[in-house]
Amino acid sequence: MTSVTLSPVRDFAALGARWRRLEARADGSFFQSWTWTGCLAAERFPDPILAEATEAGETVALALFNRRRHVLGPDTLYLGETGIPALDRPYIEDNGVLAVTGREAALTTACLQAARFGPAAGRPRQLVLSGIDDRTLAAARRVAGETVVRHSDSAPYADLMQSAREDTDYLVRRSANTRQQLRRSDRAWAAFGPLALRRAETVAEAHAFLDELAPLHQATWTVRGEPGCFADPFFGRFHHELIDRGLPRGEIDLLRITAGVRLIGILYNFRFRGRALAYQSGFDYAGAGSRRKPGLTCHHQAIRFCTADGAGIYDFLAGGDRYKQSLSDAERSLHWVELNGVPPLWRRAVRRVAGRLMRSPHGWNLMMCVKK
Repeated sequence: MTSVTLSPVRDFAALGARWRRLEARADGSFFQSWTWTGCLAAERFPDPILAEATEAGETVALALFNRRRHVLGPDTLYLGETGIPALDRPYIEDNGVLAVTGREAALTTACLQAARFGPAAGRPRQLVLSGIDDRTLAAARRVAGETVVRHSDSAPYADLMQSAREDTDYLVRRSANTRQQLRRSDRAWAAFGPLALRRAETVAEAHAFLDELAPLHQATWTVRGEPGCFADPFFGRFHHELIDRGLPRGEIDLLRITAGVRLIGILYNFRFRGRALAYQSGFDYAGAGSRRKPGLTCHHQAIRFCTADGAGIYDFLAGGDRYKQSLSDAERSLHWVELNGVPPLWRRAVRRVAGRLMRSPHGWNLMMCVKK
């Protein structure tokens, strides 16, 4: 029999040891690993709530939430993030409940059910689930009749094993236009010297590569009128800490791509269980011109490197950039979802009362007083 408990987290080190034990038995993503989840956890989860499923005294599923309390409504629990924008700038994807392999659907449903309706809930809690896959979305819908999908995005990926199975070159499966653009871009960059990729081999070198990536990334986004991820100091601090945690475990790739001495771009990827995850990048768009495609060239060089290094999937994560679509074989969907805290019948009752107030002679004045 499965039992699910909710409890505050007071010792992240102890939780980390339990999380790693379950991680070894689960088919989770990098974003469900303790490398990611435990990174600056005491700072990122100011009011942490753990959902833990056990069977015969053994942990079979874990989900870490941060709670935001509301005076006039039910609490909100955020799965794998905080609900505080500055702390959630290290955006999460492939989010979900960590569960033993083969039991994910039932255990995810049980943990979400406990988080929504568990002890001291009062009214049903609101749950916010960011970057979840179709399977977790289905579990959420089993728990809540009204599930609001705020946003969905495609996550393209390249199947590197298909080339090995078919004994073909990766480029053979790309469109003629993609092959032409890639070869033209590579030739144009080669005017500066041979194309080369270097992976950061030490923690110190990885930190240096990330520091070099940041201004390239910022330059791209400020031109578009956006602040860029590194505008918030916490984003850089989080990822420098993540490098310290993940590089010794072989879970971080900082890849620097050059043409001779000319820098084309830097990729900040994760490596986890045969997948390479393209998380962040900085490209020299300013010096590229019209014929050079830094994103296309850098990711192709990375795909070649990861193929030789034994990766089976090169995952572009969420986002429909053209170069991602051009270099990918397939895609999956990720969703940003809310399970509302107030049941539909309650909301309809509130709307009816509000409507009556608005229609009454004194209703407008009363509503304005409430809003103030």
